[in-house]
Amino acid sequence: MLMAELPLAVLMRWHTPTSIWDQARWRPEAVSIDRADAGAQVCAVTADSRLLRGVALQLYPDENDGYFENWAAPEPKVFLLWRVESGEPAIVSASVSYGEGTRMLDSGDQADGIGMPSDIHAWLGSYLLCHYEPPARGKRNHG
Repeated sequence: MLMAELPLAVLMRWHTPTSIWDQARWRPEAVSIDRADAGAQVCAVTADSRLLRGVALQLYPDENDGYFENWAAPEPKVFLLWRVESGEPAIVSASVSYGEGTRMLDSGDQADGIGMPSDIHAWLGSYLLCHYEPPARGKRNHG
């Protein structure tokens, strides 16, 4: 059951090779809360960058442990699964669950973990306060 949703905007930038071993490709560079009207889905910022809007970050209770693990990490991430369609980048899904992010990165598809901005971190923290119950600690038997 969907518990919370936040619209995101993702800045994708075209990177040209810097060595013969590197490949030219799109890469996510930044993520933010999408505070604009949801009219345009993709905006060309420059010739080599795109702002992908209306990406839905959805939270489900079965991922609460993964949300907490990522939220409490020294460098929390927003995980993005993406692809290139007709030469343009497109976000397939976004997550703030460490477990789901790991599955994305291990999938063999194009996925990246981008540093989580403080406003998304605060939003996730508010969600966890309301919906996360830490696992019960084992009781010691003193007898």
